[in-house]
Amino acid sequence: MTAPWRILSLPPIADEIVRRLFEPLGDAAEVTFPQTRDRAGLIAALPDADIVIGDFSARLALDAEAVRAARRLAFVQMPAVGTDSLDVAALTAAGVPVANAAGFNARGVAEWAVGAAFALCRHLAWADRGVRAGGWPQMEVVARRPRELHTQRVGIVGFGAIGAEAARLFTALGCAVSYWTRRPRPEAVARYRELDDLLAQSDILVLALPLTDETRGLIGPERLALMPEGALLVNVARGGIVPDDAILAALESGRLAGAALDVFDEEPLPEGHPLRSHEEVLLSPHSAGSSVQSQLNLVSVVRDNVTAAVRGHEVQNVINGLEPQVTRR
Repeated sequence: MTAPWRILSLPPIADEIVRRLFEPLGDAAEVTFPQTRDRAGLIAALPDADIVIGDFSARLALDAEAVRAARRLAFVQMPAVGTDSLDVAALTAAGVPVANAAGFNARGVAEWAVGAAFALCRHLAWADRGVRAGGWPQMEVVARRPRELHTQRVGIVGFGAIGAEAARLFTALGCAVSYWTRRPRPEAVARYRELDDLLAQSDILVLALPLTDETRGLIGPERLALMPEGALLVNVARGGIVPDDAILAALESGRLAGAALDVFDEEPLPEGHPLRSHEEVLLSPHSAGSSVQSQLNLVSVVRDNVTAAVRGHEVQNVINGLEPQVTRR
């Protein structure tokens, strides 16, 4: 009898959820978890794992040392779009296909970006704070020159599933939408611009691209300085693409009139960090994609792909160029 596939599921997905997902596999798979939710627990659990479901919070990273410890590893499924918690090069060199959950939260994140843009344009969070504090800042809101969203030129950096959906939603609201990505999309509803031109033409800049060696620091102080005075920034991508210090400097200079941030250089955002107290910043704890619908989509993607691997079928969304047929070691 063939031994069961050992599926190692990393936190923070709850153990009971993962067990239920793979009950239909019966004796074909055994679901395991690190005995301790720390680095030592990860390294101890990896040698027996055939499949790893990654840690989307990035606290338990699969770096080169972890990959070396995973002698039997045949497949990694990330329950997220981003794979920056993985050493993809080490996994590729080891012949391990890596799949993400591309598209599972595209609508949810795109809606968050639109909602954040509305909030910045109309100073909703600022006004809310004023009323809760006992004030009635009606004329102060007027003095802040609130904008109607449809009058704003929207630039989207990155045009995967999230960027494309955000472009569709902003276009439906009447905004003039442009985008930049490394490979222009002829079918896009938005206009393609080179990156520096995009920044110069964007009243609202939406970041929706993965964090890689090429995109880290892509939007730094020099590029933020290209934007129109009083522009707005919405970041639903990853911290580090536009450094937190650069955002703060642009806010202080007035180049940015506001920013809505779901992601940061360091997460959680450190206590006492200047962004926490800045009046022109809308803060979110990396939860833009955490709608009920998105979470259901994610569970389905993880279940279906891992099940396909166990049953000998091709997996979907392999991001490191290896064959989608998972071969057991």
